[in-house]
Amino acid sequence: MSEIKELKQRLIEEVEARKDELIELCSSLIQIPSENPPGDSTEISQFIDGYLRQYGLETEWHESADKMFNLISSIGQEEGKHLIYCGHTDVVPAGDLSKWDFNPFSGEVKDGWLLGRGASDMKAGLGGILFAFALLKRLNVELPGKLTLAIVPDEETGGEFGVPWLLEKGLVKGDGALIAEPSSPLNPTIGQKGSYWFELEVFGTPGHGSLSPVAGGNAIVDAIAAIEKIRSLWDIKITIPEDVKELIEVSQRYMREVEEEREKFQPVLERITVNIGTIQGGTKSNVIPESCKVQVDCRLPFGITQDEVTAYLKKELDALGIRYKIHQFGFRSNANHTSAEDPVCRSIVDNISLVTGENAYGVMQWASSDARHFREYNIPVLQYGPAYLPSIHGYNEKVQVEDIVRCAKVYAAAVIDFLYEK
Repeated sequence: MSEIKELKQRLIEEVEARKDELIELCSSLIQIPSENPPGDSTEISQFIDGYLRQYGLETEWHESADKMFNLISSIGQEEGKHLIYCGHTDVVPAGDLSKWDFNPFSGEVKDGWLLGRGASDMKAGLGGILFAFALLKRLNVELPGKLTLAIVPDEETGGEFGVPWLLEKGLVKGDGALIAEPSSPLNPTIGQKGSYWFELEVFGTPGHGSLSPVAGGNAIVDAIAAIEKIRSLWDIKITIPEDVKELIEVSQRYMREVEEEREKFQPVLERITVNIGTIQGGTKSNVIPESCKVQVDCRLPFGITQDEVTAYLKKELDALGIRYKIHQFGFRSNANHTSAEDPVCRSIVDNISLVTGENAYGVMQWASSDARHFREYNIPVLQYGPAYLPSIHGYNEKVQVEDIVRCAKVYAAAVIDFLYEK
């Protein structure tokens, strides 16, 4: 055990000593635009391949869609346990550049912050796992198992050509996985709500606007009635299963005591959230609309499934006597989690505490990520990465340099704990 402790301490000290290299790597990743859409990961994949090759590490390239490249690289040996470190190269579009206070692709470091699109989601985390992976090779650390990097190009739009593609093809397997997605400094996410995105199309009968509501059938008016029924999903009382009650309670306590600005969000962990995202209907103000489309994002807590939501919606909408159809798209999953006692969770959480000297523990997230795919293949997984959470997907995205360094230390040390544990 003393040898393991000494090795972990050495790795932590090496990350500290080489932290300028780490930040330079993260900055370089930000400087390569990899917005999705369009999803072209060619340039950033070439950069990552080159970074790894300079340390004698080989990379497998797998093109899952046009110009979308999944990269896989491994160190260690086949015997023993197998750990996966995963990250995505794509970022959401920068949007209106005039609303940024700095160039979103500068990768500038200023006043202790790394700036740019993807700084928090998730090029700082991606840089951290790349750096930790290469460091183990550079220091000739002999691992009693296998560590695999799985770098994917498609997460921000639903991820069909990233993690799920690799898992379906059998290109990555493991006993545990860590995704370097943004999280709080002491609280990796070990569970997430389910996702239920759908489009409702309501059909009417066109006619002259001067005769409404006597003539025709107004699809927009019927869609408004349907929206009210859809919003009632929030009011459904859901019984949380016993095996996840503790996780929900811990997460709600975290929202009250650690991230106090999130205290008001506590109910979302136990209810179906409903966001009416887009509405499109009609052609002109003087024409009774014959069609209206509504896109909705629902997130499902533990205790209810997608099929049960579908049944509820059908019952409520049928009662309105309207003509409609529903189809799901985008993120689709039931709520899922990994036990806090699983070795991969313990390895990360214990080393967060080691590096910071503070109490760390896993919590729920109300969004979705690639973690759900690993769990579908019975691979325990959690998420931990550097982030300034308020800036994610917004203008002026940034992350603190000290957070990047802290996470890289955890990544390097956690590999040792996970692979050496019997």
